[in-house]
Amino acid sequence: MRLQLYDIIPILQPYIKLICTMDCEEDADTHHIRVLPDTCVELFLNYTSKPVAMIDNEFHNRSIITSRMSRPMDVQMRKGAGCLAVCFYPGMASQFFRVSMQVLTDTTVALSDVWSGMAAELEDQLASLCTNEARVETVQKYLVQQLASDKHDLQVAFCMKQARLSGGSIAVGKLSAEIGMSQRQLSRRFQENIGLSPKAYLRVFRFVQSLQHLKKYPLISLTEVAYQSGYYDQAHFIHDYRVYTGHSPSEVLDAQHILF
Repeated sequence: MRLQLYDIIPILQPYIKLICTMDCEEDADTHHIRVLPDTCVELFLNYTSKPVAMIDNEFHNRSIITSRMSRPMDVQMRKGAGCLAVCFYPGMASQFFRVSMQVLTDTTVALSDVWSGMAAELEDQLASLCTNEARVETVQKYLVQQLASDKHDLQVAFCMKQARLSGGSIAVGKLSAEIGMSQRQLSRRFQENIGLSPKAYLRVFRFVQSLQHLKKYPLISLTEVAYQSGYYDQAHFIHDYRVYTGHSPSEVLDAQHILF
């Protein structure tokens, strides 16, 4: 599979983590990977006649939105498939899709179900273009048109910042107190903008943080990784890995089919 990253235009940089194209050659074997939850929403735009991918044993023929909030997804790229992928920062996809993010949590939905007739129009444009550079430029123009400048939830953004600063260890009660909102109200706002409750978001945040430690420091002990990632004990650390990956931490570190 050929993967190519592209520059993101300035207006979209606060919202989009990366844009890339993925092309599977006709003579290549299919690629089976397990992608782990990271609280990001991804948009996959198909520009070929092939199915874009098989996800969790279900074929998806056209452009899709995937939302990995609290469980892994098994992905199989198809021979001859080509797609353009847009990965949004946590909490930022809601600026482009006029639905509650809770509806998309841990699912894969057709882009046409969210963007209606515009999805087919965009796919046709991408298929007619000769280069991936031109496709990336076109997609970014569409995203700018969809950007909802009045939808950004500053209080949820503040809570996410506090989560980062605390390493995911801040209590939900402290977050709600700092913004003067009940925990019930805060949970509704998180569900709408991110697709998870604050408690669930913090839990996945700690898990993602531990993956970064595993990747960066593969030689340190798993006990130290758990401690540095904000886990209270080894049991919670191992339990989260079983939930979010289906494997133990050591198995994740050694696995070739797991993408993180």
